[in-house]
Amino acid sequence: MPALMPPASQAEIDATAGPAPETADTVIRLSDYRPPDWVIESVRLDVDLHPSATRVRARIAFRRNPDAEAEADALPDLTLDGRRLTLVSAAVDATDVTQSPHLTLSREGLTLAAAALPGERFTWDATVEIDPDSNTELEGLYRSNGMYCTQCEAEGFRKITYYLDRPDVMAPFTVRLEAPVADCPVLLSNGNPGETGALPDGRHYAEWHDPHPKPAYLFALVAGDLVAHRDSFTTASGAHVDLAVWVRPGDEGRCAYAMDALKRSMRWDETAYGREYDLDLFNIVAVDDFNMGAMENKGLNIFNSKYVLASSETATDRDYALIEAIVAHEYFHNWTGNRITLRDWFQLCLKEGLTVFRDQCFSEDERSSAVARIDQVKALRARQFSEDAGPLAHPVRPEAYREINNFYTATVYEKGAEVVRMLHGLAGPEGYRRALDLYFDRHDGQACTIEQFRACFEDALGDGDPTFRDLSQFSLWWHQSGTPRLTVSEAWDGERGLYHLTVRQEVAPTPDQPSKQPMEMAIRFGLLDGDGRDIFPHDRLFKLSEAEQTIPVDGLKTRPVLSFNRGFSVPAVVSHDLDDATRGFLLAHDSDPFNRWEAGRRYALNLTRRLAETGADDPDAVPADWCAALAGVACDGALDPQFRALMLELPGNDEVAAEIAASGTPADPDRIHAALVAMRAALGRHMADSLPGLRAEMAVPGPYSPDAASAAKRALASRALGLMLAGGDAGADAAAEAEADTADNMTDRMAALTLLTHFGRPGAADRLARFRADWENDELVMDKWFAVQATAPLPDALARVQALTEDAAFNWKRPNRFRSLIATFAMGNPVGFHAADGSGYGFIADWLLRLDAVNPQTAARITGAFESWRRYDTARQTHARAAMQRIADAPSLSRNTREIVERLLSA
Repeated sequence: MPALMPPASQAEIDATAGPAPETADTVIRLSDYRPPDWVIESVRLDVDLHPSATRVRARIAFRRNPDAEAEADALPDLTLDGRRLTLVSAAVDATDVTQSPHLTLSREGLTLAAAALPGERFTWDATVEIDPDSNTELEGLYRSNGMYCTQCEAEGFRKITYYLDRPDVMAPFTVRLEAPVADCPVLLSNGNPGETGALPDGRHYAEWHDPHPKPAYLFALVAGDLVAHRDSFTTASGAHVDLAVWVRPGDEGRCAYAMDALKRSMRWDETAYGREYDLDLFNIVAVDDFNMGAMENKGLNIFNSKYVLASSETATDRDYALIEAIVAHEYFHNWTGNRITLRDWFQLCLKEGLTVFRDQCFSEDERSSAVARIDQVKALRARQFSEDAGPLAHPVRPEAYREINNFYTATVYEKGAEVVRMLHGLAGPEGYRRALDLYFDRHDGQACTIEQFRACFEDALGDGDPTFRDLSQFSLWWHQSGTPRLTVSEAWDGERGLYHLTVRQEVAPTPDQPSKQPMEMAIRFGLLDGDGRDIFPHDRLFKLSEAEQTIPVDGLKTRPVLSFNRGFSVPAVVSHDLDDATRGFLLAHDSDPFNRWEAGRRYALNLTRRLAETGADDPDAVPADWCAALAGVACDGALDPQFRALMLELPGNDEVAAEIAASGTPADPDRIHAALVAMRAALGRHMADSLPGLRAEMAVPGPYSPDAASAAKRALASRALGLMLAGGDAGADAAAEAEADTADNMTDRMAALTLLTHFGRPGAADRLARFRADWENDELVMDKWFAVQATAPLPDALARVQALTEDAAFNWKRPNRFRSLIATFAMGNPVGFHAADGSGYGFIADWLLRLDAVNPQTAARITGAFESWRRYDTARQTHARAAMQRIADAPSLSRNTREIVERLLSA
């Protein structure tokens, strides 16, 4: 080991390094990609943990990259990424270079000139010092309530040591952790456990080895006072795998569902994809302070606690469903993200879109496939369609970025999943499996691109299916931003029994791409006869590749009713001029569950829009036909209760605003809210006689269970109670108060508390106070308490939220707590956020500026709440622009937030 030198002065580095990385305005472009000059053969890390002075020694074996573009006869310099590191010592093949004139330090890393390198292979040995306690950005190595934790995706590893921090540099890691036993009795890292032992002065160590080469973004360590909920799994080939979910003492009783979800995910991946787990141990750790939902680090998944901890007293049905889906998502990354990773960050959709599709299919198999698909589309429309239609639009695979953390978006994730789903639909289950088997066999252990993924479909299926001989046009789904709009028209020749279906496609210009090309898509559709029966035994495919195409269907006896884009086979906006009677017919008869829901949703959207534009003051403004159609579905005992509950869910304020704005008319969130209130009231009055019985029928006997069937009944019962309150049922208040007081599970208790709070009922205040007293020591449950008040669409919404920021429990530096109040208000309370006087915008701007100085990653994501500002009237736009401009003008604004707000303002 080289002698440890006094730490280099970070102040000296900062003084000569130029702009700080947080304010640098460098644009990274896909076209500029070059292979690295050096590759890494192995990594050894020794981490001596200390709250404010952790020392990391990295011994890295470098080899010149034969595929690099550097001149063959001259060694390239060694340039390593590094931020906020204090260099203690550095050596190359045991030669000290710490004070070498060939070593240059900067804020972004260091460069060792080729003159100091011994040849085409050498070992870099460097020790740095870092301060986990001061790391409020929660990126790199930080401490959360005394627990050491890492988050290295996308570029956090460079805050741990100097490294080639790019995803196409992969190496096996060996890690040794040291810490005081009293502070950190548990020491975890990636891979399989190795030697452990005691050290002098009450310290101990643990070694870990990950044999699978991985990029630095998948490195992880966790150290602290933790206990394990343990289990095991036997793979299809008979290998034994130890499983552990690590939590703080006292939380071990809330891990069973996460463990069960993990085991089900492991078995599903073996069955659906033939993928077995490949290490001796799989660890999950629950961390209280985390910027994301979870992270797939190889063998050591790190989770936000809210997606691990659950009991009937503390978690809702929605919490359980999210835990199941997120545990599955991170586990599935073991193959789609870890074993096969990304060549560069522009390929982010290759791991995220593919893995989201995999976890969606898992959820569809574990729960109601129809309901799961509807939920997926609701999320896609609410988040991704809005993104595509605004200033933050970008392709699934972007061409350039300034801050990669800003591209963890709904476009990359959810739209990326839809692209894979379309490939699955085109190939069929067997063809899709052949293509994925080829992908895993061909690219295991590699860092790949979308082009290589696409080639696996062409090579596996192209000989037998013309669709897959050349997927270049289909690839526009990855390369072209914007949501396609499909305009549907029909023609009927009754004399010849001939029906023509015509579809025209258009993708509107987006800020990054003013000109668009026609997309290739295969749209599922069905035709119904006059009795509501399917004319064909199977869905038909409309293969669209031009701007406009027509297909004929002959041999029909009567004019059919079209059920278009079944299962949401193509992620597009469909413009199809149907009257309310036809939508009611589809709502009553369509055999495709998604399109049945879609007919009801579109019926409700059109009605809400009309009421918002014309006024909803007339008690008879809501047509009885609409109420009767929904009531018929809600009371149909042959249907899944969860589906019936979804049918009774009205469109959201933002969804209606998007519809109105798309027609060129400014949206008014207050009028939209009034329309929705009127519709709920009318539906509640129409169903007054059936709602109490429906609620009683959906009662779930016995102890709480989070299974899908029980959750579905609770959802429908809650929807019925909400309609009773909306319709003025005389006993509704008492029923909601009793539910809030006596429910034996958090799902029913929160549902009742939410209804009382959102309807502004007198019984809400006492129950909110009682809830707080009961749960003030449980961080996750208190997040629910803040959120239910943040989303209340009441006239004094902002005043309530402002008062809550003064509550002793509002620790705004904790991401979950900030999101539960501030972000939830911005993104979940359109009446308050879009207040006509601009007060909501100003309030959010104030808090974003405050958070940006502490946690820019979270601040940037919440800044996206302003994305829809152009939908509203001139006065609101003026207020929103002023709030965003105030953010943009902040002198020390992070580059994360600056990129988002400048793109928003440029709209």
